[in-house]
Amino acid sequence: MSSDERTFRELGLSENLLRALDELGYEKPTPIQSASIDPLMAGKDILGQAQTGTGKTGAFALPLLNKVTSQTTPQILVLAPTRELAVQVAEAFSSYAKFMKNFHVLPIYGGQSMQQQLNALKRGPQVIVGTPGRVMDHMRRGTLKLDSLQALVLDEADEMLKMGFIDDIEWILEHTPSERQLALFSATMPEQIKRVANQYLRNPIHVRIESSQTTVESIEQRFVQVSQHNKLEALVRVLEVENTEGVIIFVRTRNSCVELAEKLEARGYASSPLHGDMNQQARERAVDQLKRGKLDILIATDVAARGLDVERIGHVVNYDIPYDAEAYVHRIGRTGRAGRTGMAILFVTSREMRMLRTIERSTNSRISPMKIPSPETVAERRLSRLGEQLAETINGDLDFMKEAVAQLCQQLEVDTDLLAAALLQQVQQERPLQLPAIQERARDERSERTERSSSDRGDRGSDRGGERRSREPRPMPASLGSAEALKDNPDLKMCRYVIDVGRENGVGVGNIVGAIANEANIDSRYIGAIQLYDAVTTVDLPDGMPKDVLQHLRKVRVCGKPLNIREAGDQVFVDSGRSARSDRPSGDRKPRGDRPTGDRPAGDRKPRAAATGDKPFADRKPRADKPAGERKPRKPRED
Repeated sequence: MSSDERTFRELGLSENLLRALDELGYEKPTPIQSASIDPLMAGKDILGQAQTGTGKTGAFALPLLNKVTSQTTPQILVLAPTRELAVQVAEAFSSYAKFMKNFHVLPIYGGQSMQQQLNALKRGPQVIVGTPGRVMDHMRRGTLKLDSLQALVLDEADEMLKMGFIDDIEWILEHTPSERQLALFSATMPEQIKRVANQYLRNPIHVRIESSQTTVESIEQRFVQVSQHNKLEALVRVLEVENTEGVIIFVRTRNSCVELAEKLEARGYASSPLHGDMNQQARERAVDQLKRGKLDILIATDVAARGLDVERIGHVVNYDIPYDAEAYVHRIGRTGRAGRTGMAILFVTSREMRMLRTIERSTNSRISPMKIPSPETVAERRLSRLGEQLAETINGDLDFMKEAVAQLCQQLEVDTDLLAAALLQQVQQERPLQLPAIQERARDERSERTERSSSDRGDRGSDRGGERRSREPRPMPASLGSAEALKDNPDLKMCRYVIDVGRENGVGVGNIVGAIANEANIDSRYIGAIQLYDAVTTVDLPDGMPKDVLQHLRKVRVCGKPLNIREAGDQVFVDSGRSARSDRPSGDRKPRGDRPTGDRPAGDRKPRAAATGDKPFADRKPRADKPAGERKPRKPRED
């Protein structure tokens, strides 16, 4: 029997773990689990390379849990790049260890109450799952002691490298016992990860699971080009026309998840949200209802849907396009599993077409265009379904109803055809057979024009159809500049944003990347240039960021301050007496009092609001807030 065909029992796991796996419905180990469990149980170091969604968590959690003792000190430490992943891994440990007595696992990450974590650490958890920054904080405070540490796991090491955690990881490795076991898992192996592996792993077992394209190949992939404004209507039409049974719809944010679920429920669809803020019991209940046919649709975020495998799922709809190809593959992998076929439908706006092409290149697959079903097609489909339902009713006892029809026709003085039409109209009020025609092309054009005009403010130029390159930024002093193209994704249009946290708040690039990647659910590779100033920071992000994501990011706190993110545009910023532009030496600028002002007397000028240390735009309203008639025309400088 090959190693791939071995069962969990044959791998030597304890009865408590086997009992938990049976209850979870795990039948056999995945390839990465089959290759990793034996060497980890034997105490060897591992260098594992496998894509997301291959079962990496079980590959290290199960063999390490098999060796955990009842001693109330940290025995296993798992480092994860994001707090969502840390919570997910901690939940997995908890599920596997369900029947282990006196077992505790603790996730620790930034943004959570420090006192809450201190209280939990005093209870003596055997497993700690945390982000590098918060783990370092506790180690320096002396509240996390690793003297009894048996094993350390670096999960998704390449993501931690992208987020700037590599120095933190090396610091933690240097402050752990030399005899501890080390497992490093990564989807890719960049040079810095190889260097860490060579330096800290001892005679590691190399485990590599090649990325399989069979999941993608077994799934029919289509895309619908639609404006943001028409997405919901397009989704409803697709759901009506497609022969769907179980559907999972992916969105980017928790807010979108709840909002879309409510809108579909209002239209008569049995749906439920599935996101990271839901407790484990609620998430399990939603998945169980989908399995049993009580629900037809789950609206999910990427984190919440990890590991989801429900046989009924025949369709995956990407309502919001993911920011990277790996997330796309992971999403559509929720269907077409275990030899089954499936369909993936991707909604794309005009400005997202380049990302669509990037996904096609990365997955080496063709995503075919799909037209939004017409109102006539939807009406025909609804009428067909109604006929199927009525066919079952016609076979029943309808004598009383026949008499009722005759009586109603006599009372209303109408024939049976008109009465049947009126009854049908009343029955189908919530889901009318005849949909109002939507002038989609005209709306799309208006929507895209609005999106372009809002995104082309300030010094960012338009790029219509790739025929015209971005215009040069307007020559304004102290301009925050325009967004730079991404090195690895030059075709992805970027937008420059400004946030109200800077050097004087003790913020670093890693803090900014971590906060945005975690809270906006953006892969860090799509976070562009970051420039730190004393009181603010500029960051380049993909153009067309959803409004609800930006609203959420505005409230996110870094180093104790809310980001208050907004487009940089034409805002003028003075940073400790220096312009944010770096292309003009400070020695070339004249003091304000020495600048000629033409024919405008100095007394006619209103005093300018000074930028304070922590509010660079304090007391100054945007020019757009003041009616044009109240502003005096600005005369050109003569210097």
